[in-house]
Amino acid sequence: MAIMGSTVAPDPKPDGGPTPRPTAGNLSDYALRVTHSHHGTRNTHHGTRFTNYELRITHYALRMDFSLSPEHDMARHMVREFAEREVAPTIKEYDRAQQVNLNALRRMAELGILGICIPTRYGGAGMDYVCLGLACEELERVDTSLRVVMSVHVGLNSLGLLQWGREEQRQRWLVPQARGERYAAYALTEPGAGSDVAAIAATARRQGDAYVLNGEKMWISLATVAHNYLVFARTDPHADPPHAGISAFVVEREMAGVTTGDIHGKLGVRAGSTGWINLADVEVPAANRLGEEGEGFKIAMSCLDNGRYTVAAGATGLIRACLEASVKYAHERRTFGREIGEHQLVQQMIARQARDYDVARLLYLRAGWLKNQGQRNTRETSLAKWFATEASFAAASDAVQIHGAYGYSDEYDVERYLRNAKGACIYEGSTQIHELLQAGYALGYREDRPLRCELPAYGE
Repeated sequence: MAIMGSTVAPDPKPDGGPTPRPTAGNLSDYALRVTHSHHGTRNTHHGTRFTNYELRITHYALRMDFSLSPEHDMARHMVREFAEREVAPTIKEYDRAQQVNLNALRRMAELGILGICIPTRYGGAGMDYVCLGLACEELERVDTSLRVVMSVHVGLNSLGLLQWGREEQRQRWLVPQARGERYAAYALTEPGAGSDVAAIAATARRQGDAYVLNGEKMWISLATVAHNYLVFARTDPHADPPHAGISAFVVEREMAGVTTGDIHGKLGVRAGSTGWINLADVEVPAANRLGEEGEGFKIAMSCLDNGRYTVAAGATGLIRACLEASVKYAHERRTFGREIGEHQLVQQMIARQARDYDVARLLYLRAGWLKNQGQRNTRETSLAKWFATEASFAAASDAVQIHGAYGYSDEYDVERYLRNAKGACIYEGSTQIHELLQAGYALGYREDRPLRCELPAYGE
């Protein structure tokens, strides 16, 4: 392209034909060149400027592309169809009964959703990290509980094995998890340790070729459903700093001394399993340790990068669900002789939902793109999670307000959206933790250092 003043015209080749558009494979052959048709300048009362100029762009910046690929569209359509046809019709019953829809988990395994971004050589579908985000958006658009499954089974556990596991560990645990033959969970939080991860009290004492684990984990998603747990325990009680004494282990439900239970009476995500895990002299082979001794904190934080990504994408789906429900009701409900959508204050709430959906979606897709490139994305993922979860809670509150008294009843889905949205503002880093993270990055106090094992880029 050549830009002459305000006129845009094709930049001719030597033979007079237009310059061909580059393809993805030859971008390195193009360069940006600026030339001036007249080298003189003239002064005006506005200052010195070129009397004429020519900007020749001999390459196209194709890296910024907001479109989804056919593979992305296929994955999104498949998950949307599953959620609408097989989850939506019965979700109210499971939510009221506070029961897990185990058949939905089996179907997610059959469809390849539980291993959507795991390489095919490890039993997964081999899709990229953007597909993982799109799947989470579509699942939470219908209900949060199944997105939570993706967060812990895929984001917090399976991707942790992919990143930190030895080949034999990947074959032993990652392959059956990606196939959906065994469900997986992430056991970090304890009764006295949430945001303060270094305060965990669970211990792992080395005894020959094994570790003996003792302690209790609390608020663990899939606690009573999962077969494999990624458990974090203290191997060095005297470590300074304390987080340097934490190690990670794969604990199997079948091991002696492992007991689990569900937590009842939750505000939201009632169709999901949330519970506790008790470890009483559980003998875990040393071969089950993930990473090196003392690397547990780094492993936990890197797993949270992946889990927070799924939470951000899911919260985006919840915003979309609130927007769709609000728009539908605003057209159906009439007051003062007109649709309530014609009232400006209702429009204000719907406008906020539309704005926040677009912002949240762009933030999580950027994080997914960075994951595809193999680039560290702790800051970007934290920002996406912080914004999307707070925005989803606000969107759900506005959706209830738009529905009026009906929004206060489970006759409409928006009351469930509000109950479900609050949890995501707390787990996987509370709103306040993410505010501190973002301030640290902005002020230059926080810097991400390279890890011994990085999450593989898509295709690696």
